[in-house]
Order: sequence, then structure tokens, then C-alpha cells
Amino acid sequence: MNIKTFIDTALKLPPNISILVKGDTGIGKSDVVKQISRMIDTDFKFRSHEGPGLPVLDWRLSTFSEGDIIGLPELVDGTTRFAPNARFLAACNEPHMLFLDEGNRATNEVLQCAFQIVLDRELNGHKLHPETRIIMAINEGNDFNVNEMDPALLRRFWTTRLETHVDDWLEWANNNQIDPMIIRFIKKYPAHLMHEGQRSPGEVYPYPASWERLDKSLKHAGLEPTKYAGQDIPDATLFISAGFIGKSTTAALLDYIKNYKFKLSAEDILNRYESVKEDITSLTNDKKNEALDQVMLYLKTNDVSVAQAMNVENYMSHVSDEVVVDFMQNVLATKNHHNIKMIHKVLKTRVIDATRAALGIKS
Repeated sequence: MNIKTFIDTALKLPPNISILVKGDTGIGKSDVVKQISRMIDTDFKFRSHEGPGLPVLDWRLSTFSEGDIIGLPELVDGTTRFAPNARFLAACNEPHMLFLDEGNRATNEVLQCAFQIVLDRELNGHKLHPETRIIMAINEGNDFNVNEMDPALLRRFWTTRLETHVDDWLEWANNNQIDPMIIRFIKKYPAHLMHEGQRSPGEVYPYPASWERLDKSLKHAGLEPTKYAGQDIPDATLFISAGFIGKSTTAALLDYIKNYKFKLSAEDILNRYESVKEDITSLTNDKKNEALDQVMLYLKTNDVSVAQAMNVENYMSHVSDEVVVDFMQNVLATKNHHNIKMIHKVLKTRVIDATRAALGIKS
């Protein structure tokens, strides 16, 4: 099942139906669970959670002992009982998304505790809030050291296998500001999104989650791929990338970035803006300004349409206020009254705001 279908289906299920999602490591199971949590509609008045949706309790069961779930024994009025785990109590007192990750890497004792939570929605007499939801995730594949899930436990879930689809990832990447050069690379070479086939122990391979970590790390280091499109790439980019996506995929990515060539024409901006807007973000400021010079040459001999003027406005969202003001002045210098009127109409507010800001005048 692809991510979109899984999210849509999970949101339709009632809160008391537990979900088991299977899938390879690094395909984004944790992120999908958090996304579902944010999308759940609830009227509950939380004490501290500000929303949207439900707060997430992320339990990595592979690191848990049974005491981490059921709590520790205590003596009360001469009777031994278990002091309840504060994190579990939170899901009893308020609606939560209880995310039981790496379920098939947990010990048998921990799985027995999970069994009671999933089966009875309670533990040691403490019942989950009626709106609390449970999602368990397990890794699948021959490369993982995992335990077999008890059939009696498995049948208590609504179960699906989550699969990686490049289109899902590309949509997610665009919505989460992943570097445009990384997005273009995966779009052109989708096989590099995630390694398929046999894996050698100790080797690094690309996964969807790896690309997010690589993007964050390169940005932190000031090595965004868009800065080096079409030119030599610093060695540090090689070292950082190889640690996240492996040597083979790194070599392909850096070759793609280094040899990337894209040049905008006036017609691209005026007539084909929607098809090139993703490429614009990879251009340096000098390249963006060069493209505007081409637009100016066009304006000197051609009248623009309403649609073309709107595309100019869209393109100007990629440049500074100073460039916008200079461009408007150049348009005025052409003395083409039609173009002056059309361009001034779409850039007027931006030019006025930029001029006020330059003069220190508050709006």
C-alpha cells in the first residue's frame, strides 16, 4: 500500500482499532505515523498539547524491558502493586497516538505487555482513553534480526505493508523544502531513492529517510547542492553524502550536480514559468539576473500579455526587492506604454513596499 492510501485508510478507522504497519527500514514509517497524528480531528481540551491532532508517544519496543511498560513494583498498605508508567498513564488520561515501533525486535516479555495493551486497551487496570490510537510498526526483510509475531497478536490488528513510491516521496520532499537538486536527481534516477536487492553487512545504502538526513546535514554545513549546480563540489559534500547514502549513490548524485546545466530564456519565464519554476531555485543570483536581462530584451520589441505579466510577477518572487525595483526602472526606460502599464500593475505593490523599506518608512 502506498503512503497516501495508508494515511487515508488509517484516518477512517475507529480509534479502538489498532494498526500494524509492515515495511522496510528507512521508508518513513515513523514520519507517516506523526503525520496521521497531526491530521486526526479531536475536540479534546488538552492540558499542554497545542495540536494539531494528537500528541505522539513514541515507544521503541526493541529498547524496552517489561518494567519500562508495566512500571516497577511498590508496596502500598502492605500490598505489592505496580507503579504505573507515567507515559502509559498519559495515554489513559488524554487522547494520544501510541506508536509501538520495532515491534518484532522486542523481547517476548515486552510483546506480552503489548499484547494486553492491543487486546484489552488496558494494562494492570489502567484503561486507555477512548480516543487513544495504537499503531505498531515492524521491519520486514531478510536483512533484519527479528522475532516472529504471535498469530494471536497479529489478528488483533488491521494490517498493511507500506511500500515506497517515488511520487509519494517527491511530493513529500517538495512540501518539506528538500533541496531542489536532490529532488531533481531522484526524479530523474528514481532507483536511487532506496536500495533494492541484497545488502552487504556494514555497507551504507540509500533509504527515503537517508535523503532527509543528508539534506539537513548539507544545509547545516552550508553545502546545499543548489549552490554548486554546474560547478566543482567541495570534498566535504562527498564525505557527508557517502555516510548517509553510500559511495555508489553519492558518486551518481555529485556527478549529476556537477554537470547540471540549466539556462533560462525570456520565453521560459514569460510563457513556460510553471514548467521551469522548480529549476529557478537552483540558479545563482547572477543567473537569475541574466535571465531578467533576456526578458528586458524581449520587452523592448514585444508587447506582453496579461498571462506573461503574471509570470513576470511569479518570477520576481525568486529575486530581491532591489532587483525588482531596478527591473521596473528598466521597464520605464523602454517608454513602451503598454508594457509599462502591464508590468507596473503586477509589480506595483512590491515596488512600493521595497521603496518604503529602503527609505525606512513604515507601512
